[in-house]
Amino acid sequence: MSQPKPANPKRRLRLAGVVCLLILIAFVVKLFYVQALSAPTFAGAATKSRSVTNVLPAVRGTITDATGIALATTVESRNITADQTLIKNPQATAELLAPMIGKSVSSVRARLIGDRRFVYVAKGITPKKWDQIKEMGIAGIFSEGTSTRVYPAKSVAANVIGFVGADGAGLGGLELSLQSTLSGTPGKQTVETGAGGRQIPSGTDKVTPALNGSDVRLTIDRDIQWVAQQAIAAKVAETGAQSGTVVVMDPRTGNILAMATAPTFNPNKPSASKVSLRGNRAVTDIYEPGSTSKIMTAAAVIEEGKLKANSKITVPSVLNRGGSAFHDHDEHGTLRLTFAGVLAKSSNIGTIQASEKIGAKTLYGYLKKFGIAEPSGLNFPGESRGLLPALKDWSGTSFPTIAFGQGLSLNSIQATSVFATIANGGVRVEPRLVAGTTGTDGKFVEAAQSRRVEVVSPATARTVTDMLESVVSDGGTAPMARIPGYRVAGKTGTANRVDPACGCYRGYTASFIGFAPADNPQLVVSVTLQAPKRGHYGGMLGGPVFKRVMSFALQDQRIPPTGSKAPALKLTW
Repeated sequence: MSQPKPANPKRRLRLAGVVCLLILIAFVVKLFYVQALSAPTFAGAATKSRSVTNVLPAVRGTITDATGIALATTVESRNITADQTLIKNPQATAELLAPMIGKSVSSVRARLIGDRRFVYVAKGITPKKWDQIKEMGIAGIFSEGTSTRVYPAKSVAANVIGFVGADGAGLGGLELSLQSTLSGTPGKQTVETGAGGRQIPSGTDKVTPALNGSDVRLTIDRDIQWVAQQAIAAKVAETGAQSGTVVVMDPRTGNILAMATAPTFNPNKPSASKVSLRGNRAVTDIYEPGSTSKIMTAAAVIEEGKLKANSKITVPSVLNRGGSAFHDHDEHGTLRLTFAGVLAKSSNIGTIQASEKIGAKTLYGYLKKFGIAEPSGLNFPGESRGLLPALKDWSGTSFPTIAFGQGLSLNSIQATSVFATIANGGVRVEPRLVAGTTGTDGKFVEAAQSRRVEVVSPATARTVTDMLESVVSDGGTAPMARIPGYRVAGKTGTANRVDPACGCYRGYTASFIGFAPADNPQLVVSVTLQAPKRGHYGGMLGGPVFKRVMSFALQDQRIPPTGSKAPALKLTW
């Protein structure tokens, strides 16, 4: 049996050399791949692993009143964030942070455990508090710039302005409807961090700046708004009413100087109030106006040339129409009233008789021109346009009831606008709340002028105004609304109230709406109380509120007293 030949030493050496050469070549190729070809990829991955991107929030625009006083503004604050992968000892870190941010150790610790690169630990911390935390040098703890919405006047105009949510976006009122104007556009910043999460000074720092929101100037006058809120809140409390509203408007421009609601809420703490208190009842809640609606009937009849202020009307104690018997609020025998007397005494029967001079179709047309069941033009969130049945749906009693203010519904803004139309010489000017905006360039841009619609002639408006002045005379229903030195025109309303709970008439809506000076109207004030428990007459309840608010507004706007006397219209014959 033959033995294997021993391996050739030289051959083995050559093989070993070849293997080493191949290994060296492979190493060189790999090194070239890593350093030359894949260097950008690996470097990018490394940079990415060290990069932190923070949102640079845009500063929300300020909302001011007509004089520039801030009603909603934004203050700087910080959100505390964490990179969980850099937190070495969650318990110890939580014990340091918790007392600084007002949270429990357990809740903070829960936010620090995991492998997420970005989590929120606390929001809305003051810059001073963050500086204190930053000095502690806690690894993995960062902050991002943000802001907190503040309402310096608290509940003043709260139902108009609205409020924002936790994310800073508008959730109600003008904060919601003007979200795109106020919010701006957020930016972002990407930085490289080293050991312990500290920013590398020479590292990547990419910034896309934020574009701040625009400031909004309202037509609201803070002082008038405050007085209106105080006055209606006091009357709601005094009468045990379900709610109340006051609206103050300039009839010449449509500018709303005050829009008060009671009860109200504090927009700094919206969650602490009932949802029902956060809306704006002046635009969302509709009601049957009752006798304040009679001025539309009077204006239509006079405009059509069917009656004059001194036209004689015999008013019976009862009037049968459409199978129903209609009465006035107070029982009476046959009355001999002028048309002015019908309005001054607020006679339902006399108003029905007057409306029959023009008919249902004509009355319907005027109601639409006055803006009933039409958008007010405010574009306010949740606004209701009211109700006015189509002519084809009118029953035998619709015409007489609608003539004196039942069977149709409107909101407080629409009711105010009706009187503003008469005050403005028969021209309806759509109400507005926004005077203009100021962008980041600092330039103020005035809002578009309100749309104008001629409803009745100046002569008709003047006649109706004279008739409304008789309402606050000794022979009218609201002498308590008179203001010394000023001529006042107005109308009371005491309407049966539709209760949504039963779908029936239960309780009352008491109101008074008027304007001054009657010979040169510059302000309209409307007062409405829903379901008062102690008293229900519009003149008795709404008249004093009107007087208080109008008296202050006349002084605030520096409107001088009038020197002329009101015309002495005959109310009876």
